[in-house]
This record gives sequence, structure tokens and C-alpha cells, in this order.
Amino acid sequence: MVYAVVRAGGRQEKVEVGTIVVLDRIKADENGNVELAPVLLVDGETITHGAAALAGVKVTAEVVGDLRGPKIVIQKFKNKTGYKKRQGHRQELTRIKITGITK
Repeated sequence: MVYAVVRAGGRQEKVEVGTIVVLDRIKADENGNVELAPVLLVDGETITHGAAALAGVKVTAEVVGDLRGPKIVIQKFKNKTGYKKRQGHRQELTRIKITGITK
């Protein structure tokens, strides 16, 4: 069993080949491929970590599609002053599929 922990969008995700992951919006190259930075690689009993050991490891993925997250409503209110403020936000997201983990 081979899997990797990659850094993407300020978080770390555990991925295997074929895994579909939703991340913050990332730009792909002209072919729709993305390369992710590995933090940890587990290959059976062997665990690889550290920047020098992971220099040759590549985790590649293809972009399945771009989407937007759920609407979040931000409301501010101050009592007895008439102050009300309402704001909304939808996060830009990207759905990717892991295509390869190579050493």
C-alpha cells in the first residue's frame, strides 16, 4: 500500500492513486495537471520524510473541475446603536484526482 501526505491549500491531505480530493482553488498547467508537494511517503513498511529524502518524490494529479463551496453568511450586530452588517462568502474550490506517486 503506497500513500502520501501532501501539502495543499494550507492543509495536509492523505492521498493514494485514484483518490479524489477537494482543495482550495489551484491553477493547473495547460494539460490540466497539477504537482503537489509531499510531506510524507509511506511505501509498505518504508516511511520517507524530510526535505532531502522527498526531493525526488512527485505526486501528480489532474483537475476534474472547479466548483464553489457552500454559502457562509457573516452577520455583525451591535445592540441599541442600529448597526447591522450582513456579508456572504463562497470559497473557490478545485476537485482533483491523484494520478501518480513516483519516487
